[in-house]
Amino acid sequence: MARAFAFRGGEGYGRLRKDSSAEVELGKIIPVLMSGGAGTRLWPLSRRARPKQFHRLGGERSLIQDTARRLTGEMFAPPVVICAAAHADLARAQLVEASVPPAAILTEPEPRNTAAAAVAAAAFGAASDPDALMVLMHADNLVADVAALHRAIEAGRAAALAGEIVLLGLRPTGPATIYGYIRAEGEGPARKVASFVEKPDLETARRFVTDPDYSWNGGMFLFRAGAFLDEARRLASEVARAAEAGLAGAARHGDVVALGPAFLEAPSVAVDVAIMERTNRARVVEADIGWADVGNWRALWELSAKTARGDALDGEVIAVDSAGCLARTDGPVVVLAGVEDLVVVVEDGVVLVTRKDAPGAVRAAVEAVRAAGREDLL
Repeated sequence: MARAFAFRGGEGYGRLRKDSSAEVELGKIIPVLMSGGAGTRLWPLSRRARPKQFHRLGGERSLIQDTARRLTGEMFAPPVVICAAAHADLARAQLVEASVPPAAILTEPEPRNTAAAAVAAAAFGAASDPDALMVLMHADNLVADVAALHRAIEAGRAAALAGEIVLLGLRPTGPATIYGYIRAEGEGPARKVASFVEKPDLETARRFVTDPDYSWNGGMFLFRAGAFLDEARRLASEVARAAEAGLAGAARHGDVVALGPAFLEAPSVAVDVAIMERTNRARVVEADIGWADVGNWRALWELSAKTARGDALDGEVIAVDSAGCLARTDGPVVVLAGVEDLVVVVEDGVVLVTRKDAPGAVRAAVEAVRAAGREDLL
């Protein structure tokens, strides 16, 4: 059995009509691809017009394509994408190319962080079926073990159906200080979340890695649409009110649901802060899935295939006596000669040269470009 989403400005999101262009099968998990990140730490590859998730980073497909493809099969309905209005056509084209056409594309008039996006997605799902299960994933991450991801989602299904909000707790591969951590307690496949720890210092992170109660928080959620929406209304009423009003005032254009201007009234806050750190319904399922967020150039170098001297090369690159470098170019030939541990990126008329061990330098470079009045390069 299937029912369809369809919205027209002013009608309200609770009113449905038959529309075969956007069917979502009831009883299946609805993947929501959250595609709002800018990925500025991967500048100049990642820019406003084409951020990180729409790029191929070492594989055959872009990150959003890989994300969509790993959420296919008997368990899943066609995906819903939430992104900037300017990226709707690009998102659709890439998913169609990957043979995973979206059921719908929710577009934000302006970004309001992950809480408003998550609530809008939940309200969208609840309009068709409040009991529908939804899995929220960032569109710009890598997952090496798709079968393990599916097992983790299946392990959280019962808790989600019971009204809990399930996070996939990612097994740490090292003492990272750039990620948040989840501390679990109790027994069972979906353990109670005892606390969240945001970006600990190195000594604390080393302790967390050896403690099975701790996992990385990668922002992956599984929940029943109506249950999440109820909790958002209770704990983050301003966010919920604005997101739902934005959906109620949405205009429908084919598969695009353009959230109305009321969405802009939502406070810009992360879903963890607005809801997850305050709810008593959070559960965590261990997910050893080979996850990586590819958050900076060093992270991409670590994930990439390398030469015998440790260079990761993409495009027309000639390496002479270089070691430990990452170099990629979209056209002009790059020659590395007698250098070590550099990042050299040539993309759409911009050349970036920086040290591989200085991720903060890229952010500073972006600010310098902005201060120079070159918004066209961002």
